[in-house]
Amino acid sequence: MKRVLGLTGLLFCLLLAGHPAAAAKVKVFVSIPPQQYFVQQIGGDLVDVSVLVAPGADPHTYEPKPRQMAELAKTAVFFAVGVDFEKAWMKKITAANPHLRVVQTDEGIPKIAMAGDYHGQEKGHEAPRSKDQQRHDLPGTPDPHVWLSPLLVKVQAVHIRDALVAVDSGNRTRYEDNLTAFLQEIDALDADLKSLFAGSQGTRFMVFHPSWGYFAQAYGLVQVPIEIEGKDPKPAQLQELIHQAKDHGIKVIFVQPQFSAKSAEMVSREIGAQVVAADPLAGNWAENLREVGRKFKAALR
Repeated sequence: MKRVLGLTGLLFCLLLAGHPAAAAKVKVFVSIPPQQYFVQQIGGDLVDVSVLVAPGADPHTYEPKPRQMAELAKTAVFFAVGVDFEKAWMKKITAANPHLRVVQTDEGIPKIAMAGDYHGQEKGHEAPRSKDQQRHDLPGTPDPHVWLSPLLVKVQAVHIRDALVAVDSGNRTRYEDNLTAFLQEIDALDADLKSLFAGSQGTRFMVFHPSWGYFAQAYGLVQVPIEIEGKDPKPAQLQELIHQAKDHGIKVIFVQPQFSAKSAEMVSREIGAQVVAADPLAGNWAENLREVGRKFKAALR
């Protein structure tokens, strides 16, 4: 019996030696859910992706949890995208992990100013038109929402591929093949949205928080924000917004779940408009942009 058990044990060891354990996945963090989608399209089952800002949280004011900081200490790559909390927390994040590779996926993307963040915008002045949104020398806070333009996501995707290859060069071919497939998916999405908004150039849609500037720029639209410089509008500004909405036949106001809708509801009552959700932080990125695109199209007059 002992001899049998010994032979069985030896055979088991030989089998293990012939089947090494699967290679560990590359552990990465991203700031917001849409980035998780991008990294998963390129990394596939080679990566383990964690998101700092959970669905429903505000990336402008988010503070990482102690558990997340502990996980970051064991992470290979952090994909940043330029949202506010990164600026406040990046020193602490890198201090927790000096070997962490921080990748600015928005690098090389010209930023536009946040709509509604113009110091001269007062009563009697229209919200910036799309031609103004394309200027990069305007005053105000740079708009971080670069993930809402499909063509700008192509830039981010290349940065993601490059970083994954740098830390896991043995799987270069898989990352490159996945990138090629993802770029094709992005091109198909962009073509669908261009077709959807054909003939709608210059049309306005009203939002509470000005998240959709790059989307509007990509498809020739103009977003009219209720929020002014990160704050609810003052009474005079609110009246100007109401006049604009009436003048341009705006009957829908778009809000995102991360912000209060009180001001939007106030304007909607004044102009008889409907309040509709449009989430810029949804994790199902491609499907969400198609859905939001259909909502914008239905609201355009």
